[in-house]
Amino acid sequence: MTTLRRGAAVGALVLALAVPSAASATAAPLSGSATAEVVREAAGVRLALPAPTGRYAVGRDTLHLVDGSRPDPWVPSAGARELMLSLFYPARPGTGRPAPYMSTEEARLLLADRVEGGEALAGTVAATRTAARQDARPAAGRYPLVVLSPGFTVPRQTLTHLAEELASRGYVVAAVDHAYETVGTAFPGGRMLTCAACPQVEAGGYRAVSDGRAADVSFVLDRLTGRHPAWRYARLIDPSRIGMAGHSIGGAATAAAMAADRRVGAGVNLDGSFATPVPGGGLGGRPFLMLGAPRAVPGGDPSWDAAWQRLDGWKRWLTVDGSGHFTATDLPVLGGRLGMIDPAEPLSGPRSAEITRAYVGAFFDLHLGGLPQPILDAPTPADPEVRFHRP
Repeated sequence: MTTLRRGAAVGALVLALAVPSAASATAAPLSGSATAEVVREAAGVRLALPAPTGRYAVGRDTLHLVDGSRPDPWVPSAGARELMLSLFYPARPGTGRPAPYMSTEEARLLLADRVEGGEALAGTVAATRTAARQDARPAAGRYPLVVLSPGFTVPRQTLTHLAEELASRGYVVAAVDHAYETVGTAFPGGRMLTCAACPQVEAGGYRAVSDGRAADVSFVLDRLTGRHPAWRYARLIDPSRIGMAGHSIGGAATAAAMAADRRVGAGVNLDGSFATPVPGGGLGGRPFLMLGAPRAVPGGDPSWDAAWQRLDGWKRWLTVDGSGHFTATDLPVLGGRLGMIDPAEPLSGPRSAEITRAYVGAFFDLHLGGLPQPILDAPTPADPEVRFHRP
């Protein structure tokens, strides 16, 4: 959604990591470094994501999928398209073991890509405490499925607080990493796949990313809800209730996936330009939420104005005062707890998470759960930062 900005202040540089949105074809130069003092102080902090608010404990599983029907679009010589999934699900309390946030090498690559010296905080970020439990026993029942797609270059782990919240509220959540589209994602066999897509996207634009992810999501749905599912707990999923949400290019991919696959019944775009335009005929009356930073007001991004006119079902256009391009992710939460605040985006990490969880959760509770959600009807005094737009 926003033009690319990799920070002005040292503190903001370390964790408020800006990456290309669908609107950004080029990158601004890196403008700072993490001082030794900043790194030394931050390295002693124990990070934790906010606790989920739902009634379920949260389990987490990891799944590697290979689509043998098509080559990888970025590295055809690598063979079939590969995906890594983190699956969050309602679980029985007291089962499983604490789930790690990400590997130290994944954290190092994420930080090193953005900030000179930032990789020194890799161990601190990798050790972030999560609420999910690895190998937890699932809670009995059948639950809606929500697919999450992250921003370009950043891994699926950056949407963990949202995934854990949804799972605690009674959803199965599949957070997807798309091969060669992050600065570093661990794959089986000790492989760390880096962003081979980056130079190609700079040359050719972002639509290839959102269209490719739409195909990835259809494959994920086949493997999670088909006759011979790949996931051991696939019985938890109610295939008649599927939604998707994405940050940045993942938000564009959400609309593209809905246009390509009728199984995706509801979608959320979290501050991403629509690299793949919404079809002229709309999305078949399916509901869609656009939730963005202040610059996502009408007239701020032509792709949002065009999408709004074409969306033909229930729809809402919301912006959040004081927020930034990464407000919906874990990064403001982690940065705030390290004392690293971007003055241009003053909304606190806890408040960022609270608003994102409240409105995304309400959207899926309404459209996949059939539960009335008054906060989606009009502004509320409890959330003065949230603005409704009806162009």
